[in-house]
Amino acid sequence: MNVPVWLWLATIAGLCGIIGFDFYLVSRKPREPSMRECTAWVCGYVSLAILFGLGVLLTAGAQRGGEFFAGWITEYSLSVDNLFVFVIIMSTFAVPRMYRQQVLLIGIVLALVMRGAFIAVGAQAIARFEWLFYLFGAFLIYTAWKLLRHKDSEDDEFSENAVLRTVKRVLPATETYHGTSLVTKLSGRRVVTPMLIVMVAIGTTDLLFALDSIPAIFGLTKEPYLVFTANAFALMGLRQLFFLIGGLLDRLVYLSIGLAVVLGFIGVKLILEALHHDGVGWAPEIPILGSLAVIVGTLAVTTVASLVKGRLERGRMRDQDDAVV
Repeated sequence: MNVPVWLWLATIAGLCGIIGFDFYLVSRKPREPSMRECTAWVCGYVSLAILFGLGVLLTAGAQRGGEFFAGWITEYSLSVDNLFVFVIIMSTFAVPRMYRQQVLLIGIVLALVMRGAFIAVGAQAIARFEWLFYLFGAFLIYTAWKLLRHKDSEDDEFSENAVLRTVKRVLPATETYHGTSLVTKLSGRRVVTPMLIVMVAIGTTDLLFALDSIPAIFGLTKEPYLVFTANAFALMGLRQLFFLIGGLLDRLVYLSIGLAVVLGFIGVKLILEALHHDGVGWAPEIPILGSLAVIVGTLAVTTVASLVKGRLERGRMRDQDDAVV
């Protein structure tokens, strides 16, 4: 897929325009968005991603179109799982509900910029060192094993990373929020507010999540343009999704299992593809449509199973309450 420079620039400009408009609406009047508003935004972002994927399908062929959709669905699903940690970060830093939109948006922008750099480095490394596919594949299988191992434990915890610890140590910060200001004056001294600290926490934590998601999407497509746009579309609607499904996160009890299956599958796919390219005759290449079917099917089954289990448990609790009465 030969992507001209002008298309890269036009895509980045378009994404910046959308995010800029979103930021203008958020900064104009800080508040907690309504469910109706969040639903409209999420539907809008999903529609944009689908239209973009159809454009890739029509202009670059079914193979590239399938790669984009498989990558976007995978990244979007991993982003939903990341929302568990975002909820904990918001609680840890006691972010006022009316300011959470802006915190998420700035954190997501930081994550997108850092992921862009990560993708550029990864694409160059893969082009020069094909053996990295073995490493990526093994890492994804290990990550899948960790997800399955800790699926019943409270492992969605937030711990400060090195960047966040450095920022808190180097920059003096206040204990209280000052509206949406990132910097304020205290006793004549300029200090940062917790708003800046929590934005750094969101952005850098998401970058750590990229250690799983970037190798995963490179297992579905080696085209940097598709890797970047799939990540961008997965991240852009994350702010509204945070408010929209915040109450449903606890009900998706099997999501980690589904993601483990997806990551493990992509890891095996990477290793098989590397073996095939190295001349191993028995190693098959899994077509992108097959990958897309496995990803969508796995996530659909785990989501439905989670919701069914939640309904059964709520029904059992009602029966117990009725029996007590």
